[in-house]
Amino acid sequence: MIGSIIGDAAGSIYEFNNIKTKDFPLLSKRCFITDDSVLSFATADWILNGGESGDYYFKYGSLYPNYGYGSGYWEWVCQSRNQHKPAPAYNSCGNGSAMRVGPVGWAFKTDEETMAAAKASAECTHNHPEGIIGAQATAMAIFWARNGMSAEEIKKLISANFGYDLTMSVEELQERYSWRGIDGNGNGGICQDSVPQAIICALKATDFEDAIRNAVSIGGDSDTVACISGSIAEALFGVPKDLREKAEALLFREFQATLGLFEMEYGCGREV
Repeated sequence: MIGSIIGDAAGSIYEFNNIKTKDFPLLSKRCFITDDSVLSFATADWILNGGESGDYYFKYGSLYPNYGYGSGYWEWVCQSRNQHKPAPAYNSCGNGSAMRVGPVGWAFKTDEETMAAAKASAECTHNHPEGIIGAQATAMAIFWARNGMSAEEIKKLISANFGYDLTMSVEELQERYSWRGIDGNGNGGICQDSVPQAIICALKATDFEDAIRNAVSIGGDSDTVACISGSIAEALFGVPKDLREKAEALLFREFQATLGLFEMEYGCGREV
């Protein structure tokens, strides 16, 4: 789970100021956590304590309102406040469903359980099929990585099960990818135009830090792409102690407590 937080913070200052190089200060003093991290903690809280996932996303959006949420999600929170309960889902395929799903990949014992939990985490807001697929593909990449599958094996399974094209290199993405998708023909804020790219950045990496640098360097929705890549890279490689310490220093005490409880319960957070 800490991998998601590191990726989010590393990409935070480049989301609207994209760079196309891997040569940048990682987790500089200007970095901060965004809605990606806040809602990842909501997911962890839901897994630890049970109930309906939507209740947690509504709660965390209300408690921590100033973290750069997407307009659709924020409208959902405001509508839910008026109804005094989570509103119906709003048919989004935005990449918010994938950015917050990281904890799901660690918490379950089978493919079937992981797929079902990822769907449940997404469909309370992102009930468009692509929104659900983005969450499931991310969660399964984490699940398979933590169970010892290689990057090449994960690539084949993701492509076969979710239809994502993972053939491009990071260098190609640096040239062709942006907020407007590949070659300007998409939307970097939706799952189908950002989750495959984030997965590529993790699977093509040589270590955890390289995955984060890959993700930030391709541009687009940098904090979210790096958050997704970081969640997968943690399961593939473990997390360097220094990066973990820098990321933890950005968290509220209650988030640090949730992180500790989640890692104790589900065995993630391996340092390298």
